Amino acid sequence: MALRRYMIERDIPKVGTFEREQLRQAAGKSNEVLRQLGPDIQWVESYVAADKTFCVYLAKDEEIVKEHAKLSGFPATKITEVRKMIDPTTEHAA
Repeated sequence: MALRRYMIERDIPKVGTFEREQLRQAAGKSNEVLRQLGPDIQWVESYVAADKTFCVYLAKDEEIVKEHAKLSGFPATKITEVRKMIDPTTEHAA
């Protein structure tokens, strides 16, 4: 089964002020849970804003994204499946 792409918005107060060590620990916790859940979910990247993170995941379904949030302790405030992607080169695509 192909994995689908999800954007997860996480409300985390003051996350933008976290020091490198705090972010490193958060990444470690997330990776620990990902190892437990197996190959049906993968973390691609995250963007850190003032009071939120925006995380891109590949997953078999929304339920496993919710399970990751529950086990890791990181809220999944909003989960959105990404249907298509575009970028500046889309204008010139054949």
